[in-house]
Amino acid sequence: MLPENLSQRRQAARERLDLIESAPPTRLTAWIARRTGVPVQVARPTGPPPVAFYVIATVVVVFVMLGLVMVLSSSAANAVGSDGSPYRIFGRQVMWAFIGVGGLIAGAQIPFERWRPFVTPIAAVAAGLMILPFIGGIGATINDTRAWARFGDISFQPSEVLKLALLAMTADFLTRSAPKLSDKKEGLLPLFALSGIGTGLCLAQGDFGSAVVLGSILVAVGFIGGIPVHHLAGLFGVGAVGLGVLAISSPRRMNRLTSFLDIRGNREYASYQTYQGFLSMANGGVTGSGIGGSNGKLGYLPLPHSDFIFAVIADELGFIGSVAVVGGFALLVWFGIQTALAAPNRFSMLMAGGIAAWFGVQAVVNLGGVSGLLPVTGLTLPFFSAGGTSLFVMMTASGLLLNVARRAR
Repeated sequence: MLPENLSQRRQAARERLDLIESAPPTRLTAWIARRTGVPVQVARPTGPPPVAFYVIATVVVVFVMLGLVMVLSSSAANAVGSDGSPYRIFGRQVMWAFIGVGGLIAGAQIPFERWRPFVTPIAAVAAGLMILPFIGGIGATINDTRAWARFGDISFQPSEVLKLALLAMTADFLTRSAPKLSDKKEGLLPLFALSGIGTGLCLAQGDFGSAVVLGSILVAVGFIGGIPVHHLAGLFGVGAVGLGVLAISSPRRMNRLTSFLDIRGNREYASYQTYQGFLSMANGGVTGSGIGGSNGKLGYLPLPHSDFIFAVIADELGFIGSVAVVGGFALLVWFGIQTALAAPNRFSMLMAGGIAAWFGVQAVVNLGGVSGLLPVTGLTLPFFSAGGTSLFVMMTASGLLLNVARRAR
């Protein structure tokens, strides 16, 4: 057993190593040092980026470009002959993609040390934005989910921002509390509080899918950070029971969550969308019907440009294209994990691991719903589904992952 003073000195040294690198201080980092009492300097890459950087960047660029093509293909056909422009949804997605490029570049270039001291205020603002959907004249309800705020023709989904903000706040907490995570009061209870607040805000909006993904992200970060598995199992159990009670309390919600168990029997109502997705995917065959060739999007498949865009991808790009998309997500998760393992400090490791888990969990939940293996939750497929806020936040998170990859050991 180490003497208390020696243990404390070693912990202080580890914290300093997490924050101090070889670059000279800037005006901002000098201000942070004065406010926190900890010398903070900006880490800078000293060599060429590793392979993970190029793989992640390539997959993200290909996904964004292919996603724009699929959004145009899946949304334009239904608008032909109507009063609206067939390029309306596609134009908004392109606008958000350009904004997302700015978020990706900023995330990849700005060192974590410059914004890490502000993660708590950022998370507080993100939680406050969750109130917007409940304000009259601003909030919008889509498919019984009141999770959007509209400002003219622009819609905004605050829960997407909340995911990234709470991920950063949890990573910061687990970095600062590293030696005390085995203590329930110091490790489990704060993580439980963050998870409860995040999932509770999503459930208040009726957004069951975002609640599941957000809770899964925070539990994954807790596991990576070193919280004992039996503590996390208890947290997971409490969350599962809570979600189960919530599902049982609403017969409509319960029917929606269990209809995937008998898709053919419920194909006229609760599983109509999933069944039509099956038909679209089966129509694609091995090589697909070609871009624009899907018939399912012509009024048969509901929301083909949103949470069921993978059915259109499978139809038009076939089995080969579907495997390529799934393989791309596998590459993102794998190289995200490798980036986390090679991260220069603990905070970067937790951010990279959390983002990799986020991409993986959300892709699995969406693809599971489309393929009938999981309930349909309305979650977007990252980088592909029409949804500006989701695209912007995913691209920003990708930039943060690239930021860690550039500085990987």
